[in-house]
Amino acid sequence: MSGFDTGGRLVAGSHNRNEFVVINADDIARVKSVKELSGQICQICGDEIEITVDGEPFVACNECAFPICRPCYEYERREGNQACPQCKTRYKRIKGSPRVEGDEEEEDVDDLDNEFDFGSNNWSNAHHIAEAALSARLNVGRGSQADASWASLPSNLDSSSQSPEIPLLTYGQEDAGISSDQHALIIPPIMSRGKRVHPMPFPDSFNDAVQPRSMDPKKDLAVYGYGSVAWKERMEEWKKRQNEKLQVVKHEGENGGGNYDGDDLDDPDLPKMDEGRQPLSRKLPIPSSMISPYRLIIILRLVILGFFFHYRLLHPVPDAYGLWLTSVICEIWFALSWILDQFPKWLPIERETYLDRLSLRYEKEGKPSELAPVDIFVSTVDPMKEPPLITANTVLSILAVDYPVDKVACYVSDDGAAMLTFEALSETSEFARKWVPFSKKFNIEPRAPEWYFSQKIDYLRDKVHPAFVRERRAMKREYEEFKVRINGLVSIAQKVPEEGWTMQDGTPWPGNNVRDHPGMIQVFFGQNGVRDVEGNLLPRLVYVSREKRPGFDHHKKAGAMNALVRVSAIISNAPYVLNVDCDHYINNSKALREAMCFMMDPTSGKKVCYVQFPQRFDGIDRHDRYSNRNVVFFDINMKGLDGIQGPIYVGTGCVFRRQALYGYDAPVKKKPPGKTCNCWPRWCCLCCGSRKKNRKMKPKKEKKKIKHRETSTQIHALENIEEGIEGIDSEKSSLMSQTKFEKKFGQSPVFIAATLLEDGGVPLGASSASLLKEAIHVISCCYEDKTEWGKEVGWIYGSVTEDILTGFKMHCHGWRSVYCIPKRPAFKGSAPINLSDRLHQVLRWALGSVEIFLSRHCPIWYGYGCGLKWLERISYINSVVYPWTSIPLIAYCTLPAICLLTGKFIIPEISNYASIVFMALFLSIAATGILEMQWGGVSIDDWWRNEQFWVIGGVSSHLFALFQGLLKVLAGVNTNFTVTSKGGDDGGFAELYLFKWTALLIPPTTLLIINIIGVIVGVSDAINNGYESWGPLFGKLFFAIWVIVHLYPFLKGLMGKQDRLPTIILVWSMILASLFSLLWVRINPFLAKGGIILEVCGLNCDD
Repeated sequence: MSGFDTGGRLVAGSHNRNEFVVINADDIARVKSVKELSGQICQICGDEIEITVDGEPFVACNECAFPICRPCYEYERREGNQACPQCKTRYKRIKGSPRVEGDEEEEDVDDLDNEFDFGSNNWSNAHHIAEAALSARLNVGRGSQADASWASLPSNLDSSSQSPEIPLLTYGQEDAGISSDQHALIIPPIMSRGKRVHPMPFPDSFNDAVQPRSMDPKKDLAVYGYGSVAWKERMEEWKKRQNEKLQVVKHEGENGGGNYDGDDLDDPDLPKMDEGRQPLSRKLPIPSSMISPYRLIIILRLVILGFFFHYRLLHPVPDAYGLWLTSVICEIWFALSWILDQFPKWLPIERETYLDRLSLRYEKEGKPSELAPVDIFVSTVDPMKEPPLITANTVLSILAVDYPVDKVACYVSDDGAAMLTFEALSETSEFARKWVPFSKKFNIEPRAPEWYFSQKIDYLRDKVHPAFVRERRAMKREYEEFKVRINGLVSIAQKVPEEGWTMQDGTPWPGNNVRDHPGMIQVFFGQNGVRDVEGNLLPRLVYVSREKRPGFDHHKKAGAMNALVRVSAIISNAPYVLNVDCDHYINNSKALREAMCFMMDPTSGKKVCYVQFPQRFDGIDRHDRYSNRNVVFFDINMKGLDGIQGPIYVGTGCVFRRQALYGYDAPVKKKPPGKTCNCWPRWCCLCCGSRKKNRKMKPKKEKKKIKHRETSTQIHALENIEEGIEGIDSEKSSLMSQTKFEKKFGQSPVFIAATLLEDGGVPLGASSASLLKEAIHVISCCYEDKTEWGKEVGWIYGSVTEDILTGFKMHCHGWRSVYCIPKRPAFKGSAPINLSDRLHQVLRWALGSVEIFLSRHCPIWYGYGCGLKWLERISYINSVVYPWTSIPLIAYCTLPAICLLTGKFIIPEISNYASIVFMALFLSIAATGILEMQWGGVSIDDWWRNEQFWVIGGVSSHLFALFQGLLKVLAGVNTNFTVTSKGGDDGGFAELYLFKWTALLIPPTTLLIINIIGVIVGVSDAINNGYESWGPLFGKLFFAIWVIVHLYPFLKGLMGKQDRLPTIILVWSMILASLFSLLWVRINPFLAKGGIILEVCGLNCDD
């Protein structure tokens, strides 16, 4: 937990307007300056003086107690005159601070880890870099010294030579896994802070700055503490810690970390660590008995498509040339779409995690948990459309997750600045004090109370605790009372007062104007004294509403998520981030551990940018009429992508690596250096010499390209084994000056310092008041101006489907993603189950794809020469091209009706060869689907619903999205389709029959009507003309019935309730069908062009 503290009050402010308001629920709200929120103020830099572990303010001078903060105290001792500015007394070393030349001996102070230090010039330490960054901006009282502090950051690191990867040496012995030229002398701990022993890779100028203790060789070493009993005991303890850490390095140093031999280590925990050394996850390839026939069928289908198009192109229909040409164009497009969709499924895999190994590795008995902290983002906008009770259940499931409480922070983004959401979250925080200990005590699943209590299972089956039944009943009563309070807040919020909402203390709610309000932050949990009813700590819970002002583009959900990225970096700065929608609760309390099996895996975790979980849904009808579950996509397509470079990001249920969100490139695995030998004749190495020459002859363009990549490349350092936060890569900071940092990340020095901490943690040297000020600053409406936020950093702007763009950019940076499907679904949410809402959801997704297609980020032409694999690129191309399929799909679905009405067909008279080709094509399509269902574990019902809704969405939502996207991108016209409800309550699945008028319903209804009319006309014509006309009719009828069957769920949605069939839908559809029929009669009537043809009657009427 960091020092960020709001005192349990709502903090609202605007950085641009220099406003900072602390609203107390008990006292009258008042405006405070940042300094009034602080305690003692440093007289040098003006910062707040920290509170020590003893709860007392830091005192630098014991003589006069002149107020100076610790950073200034250490700076004066290291760089200044080492004396108090007021009484001129020389500073003594305080525990926790490094020793400097001239300090007295202290035998009674056991502070080995901090006594010896390189000083602040040890830029391999993450906190030192962060302090340097902060001192340049926050410590304003230093004047030129502050500027010099920042300027010194890159100056020591501009050396072109990079420090080699050198593993830790054991104390007093050499490691066999390290080559002789990499060994270093064991120097006194004065040179290395007592934690790491490295060769000195730094420049000479850097070594000059290190001031070792001067020792008189005539004196006994015991005088200086060396060789004494106390010294030996301290060193033995230190060596023991080093050996323990070395064991971890031995089984974690996967890339260039050296080969270690652990046979000489006597550790009683070694057998247990053997299991911990194993990988935390593994790939499970699809069995060859399934995947080999699948690939064979794909190749065979390609061959059959070649024969099919060969026949179609060489056999036109002269009397229906227009119909033939249209059908061939549509079929070519469908074939290309199938290829784009099919080949990313060439290498499907599944994955398996080992949670027990994760615990053995990072949760050792008797020691604090070493699992990485996680910040969890929950986004909501309108509490009237997203019920607060649903959001509350999501938050409760997060707070009760099976993860160390000090490593979980939940941030709720209220982008609508609704007081209803704030009050509901306040009620949720109170109920969480009872719910969290109950759910953890009895290990219940799921830990969202609404869904837990609604389960229709025998909850006594596996529960033998005698108090369970009693406490469960009591908790259910508590939850029912909680629901009453939440629903009461919702009913009150239905009518907004004219003067706006006011808080309990009479203060006007800062967010009364949704489009013009300051940023707001409230920390509910995560402060001292806030515990559950059993006295246990609770995860941090923070309410955030970013600032909004007229005239600014706030970028909807993507902008809100970026604001959460920044404010969370100020408050907790966890190295991993989980984002969920407000209606997606955690269904599996071990979901975070599942993700950490990939993120924290020492063999492959460093290149993983995010772990995507599949979306699973509650409350969907058994038949899933409108394919809301999207099972084919999540269980077939995503598994295929996981075998290439990873699944695409779907907007929720995803754990990110924070460094990947900052726009850095993935770490590049370095190849081990080649071995050379002098024992072979020189002529044996001629080929090697020629290779070296060829390597030197690199094209200039390639060198420029590599140089360009270096500006954003993040080179990961060796696995650090210090107890604190691991060191960050010094080269990253050396490549970017202060100006570049600010241009990329914005004007917040605290946030910039946080971005340098690869493994998270809050930067040192910032006071609580400064953090409050910076937290308000980073959520201001103009913070992103002239930065790379939304372009290269964070969630990417430019599309309503920011999820596809964000994942695409990460894959372009060389990262890979992972698809995790636990046995118990990690997350569950709600989906729109009525037809109109479902079509609007698909419309939004398709519109985002059209926007990406028409932008510079289109995967067809963006990101070449980077880390994106070509099969992954094909999948992204398919994700932005599919809305364009709506045009040929509508044309193809119209052709059957035209053929039936005109008596013509799109193919000539079928020969035996054509029959074989057509039959082979249909069989290959069916075989492909069957094999996909087999290895994907998808039922035939789900597969068929997906096929049906592909047609329904293609002829409605995709078409509207295409035209809306073209108008928006090319003409700047925003077109919104409003939805008005016309339904009521009808039992368990009442929403399924709820009908809402929308223009999206007109195209599929029109297609249904004209195809039904065509079938009626065709059958009637065949009956009138006799037996011979039935043969040519079968092909046309099959074609039309294919369209009607695919649109059947849509027809069922219209006709499911006869008393609710909207007249306007029928009127518009009949009008369009009539106009189409009349237009066709005018263009190509049934009668011949030359007029009526009279034939001689075959009957002799005279007889």
